[in-house]
Amino acid sequence: MVQPIDRDSAIPPYRQVAAQLAESIRAGKYEPGRRLPAVPDIMHEWGVAKTTAAKALQVLASQGLAELTYGMGYYVPERLPE
Repeated sequence: MVQPIDRDSAIPPYRQVAAQLAESIRAGKYEPGRRLPAVPDIMHEWGVAKTTAAKALQVLASQGLAELTYGMGYYVPERLPE
């Protein structure tokens, strides 16, 4: 279940979304090779702006928890970082 964004937190909303998605990936909700939610899905589920949703996915990619396939979206890599 999606946790609401804490608008009063010092942690930016995109980092909060990324943290929740990272937790779901590590917990196995999104298996290797599975597509992650698209920007519009993240916008709807968390009630955030398009830029916030896109930045959350970029954070996951920078952490090695997501891979971008151009024109198709972000996917969970076959091997997760330790």
